Amino acid sequence: MSRTIVLGTLMACGGAALAVSAYQASPSASPSGSPQPKVVEVEKLKDNLFLLKGGGGNTAVFVGTKGVVVVDTKLPGWGQPILDRIKELTDKPVTTIINTHTHGDHVSGNVEFPATVDVVTQENTRANMAKMANPPGFPAASAPSVFAASGGKGLPKRTFKDTLTLDKGPDRIDLYYFGRGHTNGDAFVVFPALRVMHAGDIFARKGAPLLDTNNGGSGVAIGETLARAAAKVKGSVDTVITGHSTVMTVADLEEYAAFNKDFLAWAQSEMKAGKSAEAAAAEYAIPAKYTGYAPSPDRVKANVAVIYEELKR
Repeated sequence: MSRTIVLGTLMACGGAALAVSAYQASPSASPSGSPQPKVVEVEKLKDNLFLLKGGGGNTAVFVGTKGVVVVDTKLPGWGQPILDRIKELTDKPVTTIINTHTHGDHVSGNVEFPATVDVVTQENTRANMAKMANPPGFPAASAPSVFAASGGKGLPKRTFKDTLTLDKGPDRIDLYYFGRGHTNGDAFVVFPALRVMHAGDIFARKGAPLLDTNNGGSGVAIGETLARAAAKVKGSVDTVITGHSTVMTVADLEEYAAFNKDFLAWAQSEMKAGKSAEAAAAEYAIPAKYTGYAPSPDRVKANVAVIYEELKR
């Protein structure tokens, strides 16, 4: 069974919220004005695969025979806490970072890793990381991106278009790109020997997705993209690491693909009926078959608008 180890000093005042987006990434402070400690929670998924929570998106740490591969590196300032936790898990060096997509709560820690670490992304994500544009509706950045501020340190050194295999045998990692969704560069990271996949924020949680059209996201394509991913790994993957929620299964991924396809079909019918995006969104209710899906009225409103705009083209 998985076990959770809380590493680091616990916050004196429980319940303090951690930002889950780089667009809310300013360091939090205690009432006295001092920064709150960065707490990393480590869940053991396999003997050599760990899920690190806190400080942004879910981070995977894969301990290979020669070194460590890290998938996603959280918010600014969280790279060193990740490195500190890795040192408690293994004495092997970090050799590779894989970023699932461009958002700052998944990539900003890159700059705190040694410059020798190989950074790998889908090719569109490399272009997006060079710009670090905010998703629609998020406040404009008040400071340069971590990559601009670091002179480009932490940007990808390798990219792939559709597929890429790293290493072999028990250390093999397969990277896939199945199309647009959350962004236009969402990578699925598969550890074949462990039957585990990291899906990043294209499957962040069960609920309406963030469609980042400033970075190529698509409400029309996301359902099919998720379905292609699920079909590819069905039978070979048991566990799916989500972007911000608990670990799930391929069946959950298939269900989430269906949820997004159903949402698209509903939006298309509302548009055909002559309803405005705003009026349609106000009437939307999560179908009863999607038990446990979080209602997100603001996200639904934004996603209906995105789909309407895409369908007009």
